[in-house]
Amino acid sequence: MSTLIRLISHSVLAGTPLLFGTLGEIVNEKAGHLNLGVEGMMAMGACAGFMAGYLSGSLLLSLLFAFLAGALGALIYALLTVTLMADQNVTGLTLTIFGVGLSNFIGQYMLVNTATNTLKLPEALNNRLKALSIPGLSQLPVAGSLLFSYDLFVYLSIAIALLLGWYINHSHSGRNLRAVGENPAAADAAGIHVTRVKYLNLLLGGGICGLGGAYAAMVSNGGVWLSDTVGGRGWIAVALVIFAAWNPVRAILGAYVFGAFSVLKYYVPKSVLSLPNAFYDALPFIVTALVLVISSILQKRKNAQPASVGLSYYREER
Repeated sequence: MSTLIRLISHSVLAGTPLLFGTLGEIVNEKAGHLNLGVEGMMAMGACAGFMAGYLSGSLLLSLLFAFLAGALGALIYALLTVTLMADQNVTGLTLTIFGVGLSNFIGQYMLVNTATNTLKLPEALNNRLKALSIPGLSQLPVAGSLLFSYDLFVYLSIAIALLLGWYINHSHSGRNLRAVGENPAAADAAGIHVTRVKYLNLLLGGGICGLGGAYAAMVSNGGVWLSDTVGGRGWIAVALVIFAAWNPVRAILGAYVFGAFSVLKYYVPKSVLSLPNAFYDALPFIVTALVLVISSILQKRKNAQPASVGLSYYREER
């Protein structure tokens, strides 16, 4: 039982950066944009959040700069795809290359200028990133470990997922967002400012992705800066959008399931199943590929992506 509890807890921790990336991409796709730059926006958020924490020791500044850096990446993407009508797939891939390269460059530059050749977050900030202790709840048997013993980022990601679920499905702005994602011409004819809706939601999604990158850099990597700190999580997040059927609340479960694949190698006894660690490292990506294939075969219109995803909107052709 204790092993199962630890597996679930570590699955939540491993799935948290995936959840941020998935939520950000859901918002982007709801706006009609397949943004393959999730990895790049997460990398920019990782770099900005980590460096802000490293230089200031402030968790609040880390979160703010991570969000702004992800939103900046999304702004570049929005300018190219919404205003200049560039191809969404090519632009997203370019954003990933740019974001990862920029993050690694800044990290390497900072490393060169340190005496120890290591970037480590201040101890006070590291302590704030540890699991919260909620009086009366964290000490509960089983439930305390499963529900009330996580760090601030975990609870923030769940709160964002729930808020996005309400925003997309029950708010007036969310209805406008869905209308733009399904049929921007009809939304435009109904008086919805299509460009404004796209820009705002692309930036919102990018900022959320940036928070996921900050978690990967500051928590998953133990508060020490590493190159390629996001490590492909952005690509898994893109597939998780399909697994979650574009539902932010369902994305919580999907992220934690994929998080479990990431930590499975630590919980499968070698005596039971002797496989090389490289197989377990590749397992999340193998499952990602299977999800994409199976979803494309079984996809129903009810759970299909928004109809205008990947298509530029030319107002003159309305």
